[in-house]
Amino acid sequence: MSHKAWMKTVPTENCDVLMTFPDTTDDHTLLWLLNHIRLGIPELIVQVRHHKHTRVYAFFVTATYESLLRGADEIGLRKPVKAEFGGGMRSFSCEEDYIYENIENELYFFTSQERQNIIRYWLENLRAKQGESLHNVHFLEGQPIIPELAARGVIQQIFPLHEQRILKRLMRSWVQAICEAQPLGEVSSGRHEEGEGTWGGPSPAHLPALVPQDEICDYFGVKIAMYFAWLGFYTSAMVYPAVFGSILYTFTESDQTSQDICCVVFAIFNVIWATLFLEEWKRRGAEFAYKWGTLDTPAESIEEPRPQFRGIKRISPVTSAEEFYYPPWKRLLFQCLVSLPICLTCLSVVFLLMLGCFQLQEFVLSIQELPRIIRFLPKIVLAVIVTACDELYKKIAYWLN
Repeated sequence: MSHKAWMKTVPTENCDVLMTFPDTTDDHTLLWLLNHIRLGIPELIVQVRHHKHTRVYAFFVTATYESLLRGADEIGLRKPVKAEFGGGMRSFSCEEDYIYENIENELYFFTSQERQNIIRYWLENLRAKQGESLHNVHFLEGQPIIPELAARGVIQQIFPLHEQRILKRLMRSWVQAICEAQPLGEVSSGRHEEGEGTWGGPSPAHLPALVPQDEICDYFGVKIAMYFAWLGFYTSAMVYPAVFGSILYTFTESDQTSQDICCVVFAIFNVIWATLFLEEWKRRGAEFAYKWGTLDTPAESIEEPRPQFRGIKRISPVTSAEEFYYPPWKRLLFQCLVSLPICLTCLSVVFLLMLGCFQLQEFVLSIQELPRIIRFLPKIVLAVIVTACDELYKKIAYWLN
């Protein structure tokens, strides 16, 4: 089902996560899962809705503020501490909730992505009891239910919902701040503000400063914010090789010796610039990590096996719990008899197709009477082959893994 279909519906208030099901889902499946969520995760508020155009059911999931506080304590969510209690970031604790900033305001204490992360944590940790099953899906004791049903196609998709109020604010403070340009008449008359270039908008060197990194972190999370922080830093750092390269290009003579010397000088400059760039980004990245509370985040505990993992049931010799086990000799046999031949076949096909394109290029160039546009035919064929092979190999890699 398309996300656009849900965007046309009347939104349910206070919904953080949406869980949709295929249109062939029966009532027994919906009631079974709804009952398990309400009994296993009493903190969640689940409302069932039916989309009349696509005939698809969906669970609108949210939680109360008090439940989210307990969830933040459970996952160790790091929140800023008030200045009178030392400041900085600290893992949330319900016993000392009074020391955290904005704890009194339930609308602003949690960001939307923090609420959604807590709800996702609860959903992914809804575990099956011994002997539980849903139709042909048989669960192990302690196995997460939601990821397994999503992998089997019982749950179509689970995704967080955007908060339009914050999106509009980001649109003004982020997108419009970069895209809006001053009229050229004002720029030419010298009335542009500091930090703007003569091209009618913010200069490229000042574009990263216009990105509201803290707001991006609060809404999209640390990973997305760190990406845009790196992108802004990289954009600013590229000014130096661009300026230096332009100067070299301007003063380079036309003789070969002068060009060789400039190439060597520019290569040495790039080596020095790349080293300084990496070292400076290490410091800048550590600064952002400390600021956003992820610098000393503890490593994740033992991860659950992928829902797509299949094997035979056995008692783990380590934990004495029931688990899926796939023998190493079967994995090695599959790698030698299936994975390796398929990879070699794919490489051979790519090599032969590349040789065919080269031969086609030679054949086309050897015919002088052909129109000029026909000479680009081998390059077009090569581009189509690369795109088709890319899509095909993605599917093969997904099947092999």
